[in-house]
Amino acid sequence: MSELTEAEAAARADLEERARRLFAGPITFLKSAPALKFLPDPEAPEIAFSGRSNVGKSSLLNALTGRNSLARTSVTPGRTQELNFFDVGTPLQMRLVDMPGYGFAKAPPSVTEQWRRLVRDFLRGRVVLKRTLLLIDARHGIKPVDEDMMQMLDEAAVGYRVVLTKADKIKASDLAATVAATEAAARKRTAAFPQVHVTSSEVKMGIAELRAAILEDAAI
Repeated sequence: MSELTEAEAAARADLEERARRLFAGPITFLKSAPALKFLPDPEAPEIAFSGRSNVGKSSLLNALTGRNSLARTSVTPGRTQELNFFDVGTPLQMRLVDMPGYGFAKAPPSVTEQWRRLVRDFLRGRVVLKRTLLLIDARHGIKPVDEDMMQMLDEAAVGYRVVLTKADKIKASDLAATVAATEAAARKRTAAFPQVHVTSSEVKMGIAELRAAILEDAAI
């Protein structure tokens, strides 16, 4: 990646600060939607978070917003089987959507199919959905269930950013290899951004940059 000019660096710093202030302000849980008929009115741009169960989605949401319990974390993967909406800003500026995790091994086929139908229909029909963040565990890289989700996003023509989580949990050399492999996979996808975000909720790695990207995607 080329070095930023002085003007570009200043603009990036300004965007990161605006994002920090927005996410440090009022953020409230709005509602859970187990089916499309329960979706809130499309009043603001939405950014969705998707990922395998236990990928660290709740922890990332909490880190981005500077809260400890905005999104519930659970030791039992796959508990969240609804679309959870959070209002950002007063007045409302945007919404964050915590999508149900996928890849849970113990779920019966009927639950898995219900998840697939809800997510697919949401992705295809939500006009205010500006971007989806696809979370991948940096320790494991892209798994077949992640490839299934990427395919679903490609087919829905929803632009998405790939976000590696738990990057502090592996060696730097292993992380570099995972980033390279993930970027190579993203370049083959029609709806994926080629840039991969590297984050750690625990040590706040990449959080400011991801907040700025979210603000940019929401175009607010």
